[in-house]
Amino acid sequence: MGTFRVGCRIENVGDRTRGARIAGVLVDTGSERTWIAEETLQRIGVAEEKKDVPFIMANGQQVTRSMGFAVIRVDQFFTVDEVVFARKGDLALLGARTLEGLNLLVDSTRKKLVGAGPQPAA
Repeated sequence: MGTFRVGCRIENVGDRTRGARIAGVLVDTGSERTWIAEETLQRIGVAEEKKDVPFIMANGQQVTRSMGFAVIRVDQFFTVDEVVFARKGDLALLGARTLEGLNLLVDSTRKKLVGAGPQPAA
């Protein structure tokens, strides 16, 4: 598929005026969760709701990280999702679960995100 990056905005769920624009987030359908620098999440007031959540990194190493809830925006699309408090050395990732919430698909030929169209019901 290849890789590409997008810009996004992360916002505090309870106070959307508290947000941060993040350039160059790696679109990673192999990652279930979205990872954002913990300094950014703390600065905009995202609370650590879950602590010591285990993850397996791409190199096989097991780590634990905290998670919280945030609004994630890419262009005109937005969703609320759990985000991982990424530490120094962790990549900023836009994960599969967030992409599904945004109702976006990966266009691997053009290396961009595209609207997925109407969502199935029932």
